[in-house]
Amino acid sequence: MTVTFIPKDSFKKPLEWHRLTPIWHGGEEVIQQGLPHSQLAPAWQLLILGDGSPTRHLQLLTREPTEVDVIDMSLIGMDLDGAPELIEVVPGPRLRRQVWLRNASGQRLGYASSWWEASHVDEYLQNRSLPIWASLARIRTELYRDVQGIYYGYSQALESAFGEAGPFWGRHYLFWHDGQPLTLIYEVFSPYLTKYLGSTKLES
Repeated sequence: MTVTFIPKDSFKKPLEWHRLTPIWHGGEEVIQQGLPHSQLAPAWQLLILGDGSPTRHLQLLTREPTEVDVIDMSLIGMDLDGAPELIEVVPGPRLRRQVWLRNASGQRLGYASSWWEASHVDEYLQNRSLPIWASLARIRTELYRDVQGIYYGYSQALESAFGEAGPFWGRHYLFWHDGQPLTLIYEVFSPYLTKYLGSTKLES
């Protein structure tokens, strides 16, 4: 078992993470059925409702490597952290990681917050500057991405960070490994992606 070194200043009050204030949200049943195209266009549904790697999808869309800027690694212990309820299935004490997803040119494409069992995070994020997908692919970790919630809403912090007006589309999901929950991830995508995916809605 890998022991995570926690710097002394990690016990300061953790930074806030950027949850959406939703004007609409859906659960697993909605995700399985999909949404009307007048609510969310097919290309966007493939990105948000699919179980593939978002960092890989972003790389294919932009034809640039997807990189991350780590903005927070906070030890939160057993605190539920205002996260989706599924945080309870991630063993504690927990560590929260926040990143910007961007292309190599520096354009921010998304935001992600993830919650990990603190004592095992170094096993899976050996290079914390890599996207999660790239880190886990390097060590050949077999995963199942279980999308459980979808959101459409606002965040002033994300409007400022993306340089784009809301509302935004986001989701949360669990990564499963060997039948056990590995991490809970909450992602929000920038409207900048309409450059590649087209409008988020189709006219009825």
